Amino acid sequence: MSFAGKNVLVTGGVGFIGSNLAIRLVKEGANVTLLDSMLDEYGANLFNIKDIKDDVCLNFSDMRDEHSLRYLVRDKEYIFNLAGQVSHQDSMREPFMDMEVNTRAQLTLLETCRHYAPDVVVVFSSTRQIYGHPQYLPVDEKHPLSPPDVNGINKLAAEHYHQLYTKVYGVRTVSLRLTNTYGPRQLIKNARQGFIGWFANRAVTGEQIQLFGTGEQVRDFNYVDDVVEAMCLAAVCEETYGDVFNLSGEKASLKEVAEMMLRFSGKGSLKIVPFPEERKKIDIGDFYGTSEKLAKAVGWSPKVSLKDGLERMIDYYMQYMDEYLDS
Repeated sequence: MSFAGKNVLVTGGVGFIGSNLAIRLVKEGANVTLLDSMLDEYGANLFNIKDIKDDVCLNFSDMRDEHSLRYLVRDKEYIFNLAGQVSHQDSMREPFMDMEVNTRAQLTLLETCRHYAPDVVVVFSSTRQIYGHPQYLPVDEKHPLSPPDVNGINKLAAEHYHQLYTKVYGVRTVSLRLTNTYGPRQLIKNARQGFIGWFANRAVTGEQIQLFGTGEQVRDFNYVDDVVEAMCLAAVCEETYGDVFNLSGEKASLKEVAEMMLRFSGKGSLKIVPFPEERKKIDIGDFYGTSEKLAKAVGWSPKVSLKDGLERMIDYYMQYMDEYLDS
């Protein structure tokens, strides 16, 4: 598998996963275009691409802008569709904004590809949030879908759009349901990209990590390099087109994750606090999935252990803290 010489578009390319993917693609010799609306509150950070800024074409645009997309998708062989809003809390506070970003923008991209890049392959980053409260563990792709919040509903709609455009129009798409992805270049100045980024913030600044409930809630985690590998493998495997796959990782309790991060940073503290009501209503409790379906299709399995990944993450932010925290 190599993307050498391939024309690739990464939406959300200056954000967390997008920038890590872009670095991988540049190293492989791909012709990489990054599309980003540059909303720093949601993770866009030019420092993420400092090492490849001269090797990519960077377009500051909104994915809902049909005119920009018509230009950007032409001649592309692969599109990694990572742009989106991932905050569950924000989706409940601003549901129409979430719908615009996570549903309308996705449909705009697919419709543009149908007309101007019909032979492209689109890899869409979905979320395990669409399952809601698990009825059994580990969760597989046959599990009932019951999104607990606006974000999950809109992500599920986007998934259906991708599958529809494969079935009806022949646009080759694959959706990966991501779990808790973590690593370098993640948004840490607020909690909009999930609790693990905020835990990193507290650990590297020596502040207190607050755990809601008991802290014993179990989740699964994937280091960003493993996620990038899965996306690349899925993109070039015809067996994946038109389908959805879990991207599950190593299991651990939230307390175990927090304790490891504090140990690696050598500072900070931990406190168990009651669940805020607005969070309690949409919390899914224990959740971990299985990636057996993806493993059978493309041979993927995570390579970086949670311990090693968290250590790399904390080391990165200890070194580049000022680039990721508000001054």
